[in-house]
Amino acid sequence: MSTLYTPQPIPPEALAELRETDDAGRACVPYTDEEGGSPLRCCLRPIAPGDRVALVAYAPLRRWAARTGARPGAYDEQGPVFIHADPCEGPAREAATGYPFARAGALRAFRRYDDRGHIVGGRLLELPEDTTAGYDEAFEEAFAAPEVTQVHVRAVEYGCLHFVVHRPEAA
Repeated sequence: MSTLYTPQPIPPEALAELRETDDAGRACVPYTDEEGGSPLRCCLRPIAPGDRVALVAYAPLRRWAARTGARPGAYDEQGPVFIHADPCEGPAREAATGYPFARAGALRAFRRYDDRGHIVGGRLLELPEDTTAGYDEAFEEAFAAPEVTQVHVRAVEYGCLHFVVHRPEAA
């Protein structure tokens, strides 16, 4: 089943910076993950055993605001994300079906932001068996509010960002 909305990975220019210094000002410390399984935000897939990765602090609203002139103020936050330690090819869109990191029963927070970068609502969702339909419904609900310009999907357990979805362009 294909998705109605497009999950956005961390942009390549941000990844290049994060591979040097993360958004908390710490040097990137790569390591080899022998077990795998954690979500990668550079290519929106799970870590494969043996991947060389890094856990870095990422501030998506801060970076978006720097590009757009928005002023998120206190809503600016950073959190942990896994990325490949070396450049990768990004998401394999042609092979993608459903949303990344979707597992029935998992809890996801959908934080809604306006064009200033301020939170304008949110939703907690326990992913149903049909995870794609669950995500699509949550995004439809979010974007029904005209002030919502983007939605950040986070794991409830660790608070880490899974991906961002921007308001679809008008046809």
